[in-house]
Amino acid sequence: MKKFVIALMLLLGSTAIAQVARPTIYIEPQNGFETYLAAAFSKKGVPADVVTDQSKAIYVLKTAPVEIQKESTGGKITRCLFASCAGIEDKGSASVQLIETGSTKMVWAYSVNKQRGGGKNQQSMAEAVAKHCKEFLEKK
Repeated sequence: MKKFVIALMLLLGSTAIAQVARPTIYIEPQNGFETYLAAAFSKKGVPADVVTDQSKAIYVLKTAPVEIQKESTGGKITRCLFASCAGIEDKGSASVQLIETGSTKMVWAYSVNKQRGGGKNQQSMAEAVAKHCKEFLEKK
Protein backbone atom coordinates (compact mmCIF):
# COMPACT_ATOMS: atom_id res chain seq x y z
CA MET A 1 0.00 0.00 0.00
CA LYS A 2 2.86 2.37 0.83
CA LYS A 3 4.42 1.78 -2.59
CA PHE A 4 1.12 2.62 -4.27
CA VAL A 5 0.77 5.90 -2.33
CA ILE A 6 4.38 6.87 -3.09
CA ALA A 7 3.96 6.05 -6.80
CA LEU A 8 0.74 8.08 -6.89
CA MET A 9 2.43 11.06 -5.21
CA LEU A 10 5.33 10.89 -7.67
CA LEU A 11 2.95 10.72 -10.60
CA LEU A 12 0.90 13.68 -9.40
CA GLY A 13 4.04 15.64 -8.57
CA SER A 14 5.56 15.09 -12.01
CA THR A 15 2.27 16.12 -13.67
CA ALA A 16 2.25 19.36 -11.68
CA ILE A 17 5.86 20.07 -12.65
CA ALA A 18 5.10 19.41 -16.33
CA GLN A 19 2.20 21.86 -16.20
CA VAL A 20 4.33 24.57 -14.56
CA ALA A 21 7.07 24.11 -17.17
CA ARG A 22 4.82 25.40 -19.99
CA PRO A 23 5.52 29.07 -20.57
CA THR A 24 2.66 31.56 -20.75
CA ILE A 25 2.42 34.05 -23.62
CA TYR A 26 0.34 37.20 -23.82
CA ILE A 27 -0.36 38.29 -27.41
CA GLU A 28 -0.66 42.07 -27.69
CA PRO A 29 -3.76 43.27 -29.56
CA GLN A 30 -3.12 44.26 -33.19
CA ASN A 31 -6.34 44.97 -35.11
CA GLY A 32 -7.62 41.39 -34.81
CA PHE A 33 -4.38 39.68 -35.86
CA GLU A 34 -3.96 38.46 -32.27
CA THR A 35 -7.00 36.21 -32.78
CA TYR A 36 -5.37 34.60 -35.81
CA LEU A 37 -2.17 34.12 -33.78
CA ALA A 38 -3.97 32.53 -30.82
CA ALA A 39 -5.81 30.13 -33.14
CA ALA A 40 -2.59 29.28 -34.97
CA PHE A 41 -0.75 28.60 -31.68
CA SER A 42 -3.48 26.11 -30.80
CA LYS A 43 -3.59 24.54 -34.27
CA LYS A 44 0.20 24.13 -34.53
CA GLY A 45 0.54 22.78 -30.98
CA VAL A 46 2.87 25.50 -29.69
CA PRO A 47 4.13 24.30 -26.27
CA ALA A 48 2.88 27.39 -24.41
CA ASP A 49 -0.33 28.67 -22.92
CA VAL A 50 -1.82 31.85 -24.35
CA VAL A 51 -3.15 34.07 -21.55
CA THR A 52 -5.39 37.13 -21.67
CA ASP A 53 -3.85 38.78 -18.59
CA GLN A 54 -0.44 40.29 -19.35
CA SER A 55 0.57 40.22 -15.66
CA LYS A 56 0.41 36.40 -15.72
CA ALA A 57 2.59 36.00 -18.80
CA ILE A 58 6.23 34.98 -18.94
CA TYR A 59 6.45 36.30 -22.50
CA VAL A 60 4.71 39.02 -24.48
CA LEU A 61 4.33 38.57 -28.24
CA LYS A 62 4.48 42.01 -29.85
CA THR A 63 3.27 42.37 -33.40
CA ALA A 64 4.09 45.19 -35.77
CA PRO A 65 1.09 46.38 -37.81
CA VAL A 66 0.18 43.78 -40.42
CA GLU A 67 0.64 45.14 -43.92
CA ILE A 68 -1.64 43.96 -46.73
CA GLN A 69 -0.81 45.23 -50.20
CA LYS A 70 -3.79 44.79 -52.47
CA GLU A 71 -3.31 44.49 -56.21
CA SER A 72 -5.85 46.68 -58.01
CA THR A 73 -8.18 45.15 -60.59
CA GLY A 74 -6.70 47.34 -63.32
CA GLY A 75 -3.19 46.28 -62.33
CA LYS A 76 -4.19 42.61 -62.43
CA ILE A 77 -5.72 42.96 -65.91
CA THR A 78 -2.75 44.90 -67.26
CA ARG A 79 -0.22 42.39 -65.89
CA CYS A 80 -2.19 39.48 -67.31
CA LEU A 81 -2.45 41.11 -70.75
CA PHE A 82 1.18 42.20 -71.11
CA ALA A 83 3.08 39.82 -68.87
CA SER A 84 2.07 36.82 -66.85
CA CYS A 85 -0.91 36.31 -64.55
CA ALA A 86 1.41 34.72 -61.97
CA GLY A 87 1.94 36.68 -58.80
CA ILE A 88 -1.06 39.00 -59.04
CA GLU A 89 -2.54 38.04 -55.66
CA ASP A 90 -2.61 40.35 -52.65
CA LYS A 91 0.57 40.31 -50.55
CA GLY A 92 0.95 40.54 -46.81
CA SER A 93 3.72 40.82 -44.25
CA ALA A 94 3.92 40.62 -40.47
CA SER A 95 6.71 40.85 -37.91
CA VAL A 96 6.68 39.67 -34.31
CA GLN A 97 8.96 39.83 -31.27
CA LEU A 98 8.83 37.57 -28.24
CA ILE A 99 9.76 39.61 -25.18
CA GLU A 100 10.61 38.16 -21.77
CA THR A 101 8.48 40.11 -19.28
CA GLY A 102 10.89 39.88 -16.36
CA SER A 103 13.88 41.36 -18.17
CA THR A 104 12.24 43.01 -21.23
CA LYS A 105 14.80 41.06 -23.26
CA MET A 106 13.82 40.14 -26.81
CA VAL A 107 14.40 36.37 -27.01
CA TRP A 108 13.04 35.68 -30.51
CA ALA A 109 11.84 37.58 -33.56
CA TYR A 110 10.32 36.54 -36.87
CA SER A 111 9.09 38.21 -40.03
CA VAL A 112 6.88 36.59 -42.66
CA ASN A 113 5.85 37.61 -46.17
CA LYS A 114 2.99 35.80 -47.86
CA GLN A 115 1.51 36.10 -51.31
CA ARG A 116 -2.04 34.80 -51.17
CA GLY A 117 -5.31 36.33 -52.20
CA GLY A 118 -8.12 37.65 -50.03
CA GLY A 119 -8.36 37.16 -46.28
CA LYS A 120 -6.13 34.08 -46.24
CA ASN A 121 -3.06 36.27 -45.75
CA GLN A 122 -3.53 36.81 -42.02
CA GLN A 123 -4.30 33.17 -41.25
CA SER A 124 -1.35 31.98 -43.31
CA MET A 125 1.02 34.50 -41.72
CA ALA A 126 -0.18 33.61 -38.19
CA GLU A 127 0.38 29.92 -38.87
CA ALA A 128 3.91 30.62 -40.10
CA VAL A 129 4.64 32.61 -36.92
CA ALA A 130 3.21 29.80 -34.76
CA LYS A 131 5.25 27.15 -36.55
CA HIS A 132 8.52 28.99 -36.04
CA CYS A 133 7.68 30.00 -32.47
CA LYS A 134 7.01 26.35 -31.70
CA GLU A 135 10.43 25.42 -33.09
CA PHE A 136 12.06 28.11 -30.93
CA LEU A 137 10.27 27.04 -27.73
CA GLU A 138 11.02 23.35 -28.28
CA LYS A 139 14.75 24.11 -28.62
CA LYS A 140 14.77 26.26 -25.50
